[in-house]
Amino acid sequence: MSTTARHPAALTWHREGGTGEPAVVLPGGPCRGVEYLEGLAGLADDRSLVVLHPRGAPTNSAPSRGWWTDADDVVALADHLGLASVDVVAHSAGTRLALALVARHPARVRSLLLVTPSASWLTGTPSDADELLLARHDDVAAAALDAMAAPAPADEAEFQRQRELVAAGSYARWTEREQRHARVGEQSLAAVTAWFQGVPDDAAEQVLAAQPPPTLVVAGAQDALSGRAPVTAYAAALSAPVAWIPDCGHYPWVEQPEVFRAIAAEWLRRRRA
Repeated sequence: MSTTARHPAALTWHREGGTGEPAVVLPGGPCRGVEYLEGLAGLADDRSLVVLHPRGAPTNSAPSRGWWTDADDVVALADHLGLASVDVVAHSAGTRLALALVARHPARVRSLLLVTPSASWLTGTPSDADELLLARHDDVAAAALDAMAAPAPADEAEFQRQRELVAAGSYARWTEREQRHARVGEQSLAAVTAWFQGVPDDAAEQVLAAQPPPTLVVAGAQDALSGRAPVTAYAAALSAPVAWIPDCGHYPWVEQPEVFRAIAAEWLRRRRA
């Protein structure tokens, strides 16, 4: 992993893979340590990747100005790389950053690959997490559902406890592999709080009014964080197809790595054709 910083933009990133025009990766969390991406199942072997370390992440000391404004960092990164427009790969909360980029700087986005997106905010479609979690019939899923319905945490300790409980329900299964992954990538309440500040009330309307670039949504069929109904409505609003991955939750490169890599690599290959 190589990193660089550029001031005053507080731009921090690393590159994975070889030479050639990269796709830009926007991690989720929000503001989670980028190591949780774990190389996206080796996707950099198919296409060079540049991973943005967002403001508020452990490897970027600059505080977030709110995800709507932080989209400017993607433009700064593209400028630094000498790219007029970029193919974006975004996960979870990072998809908000991607859509802010489309709304505010549409000419700088060539395509979007939106992986298990944060979806309900865009269309107002209610979450169906309860249906997905209750179908598992286990105590871990029930505890995750309770944590998702709990009030916002009041302090860091409560935030970390809630995060731990929710994580257990964010995968289709809760084996040793998923448990190891859930422990990767630090995240703080202060960073998350800052990331949601300063967002215009009409952010969703601005996104929906924009002309979306070619877009593919990748979704886990058992993803209780994104849900099924919200993702379906989200993709329809963006005029985008959905690649549903069976037996998969919120982290397809962990849960179904071969399927995820095949879908993502083919999408990015077509963008270069």
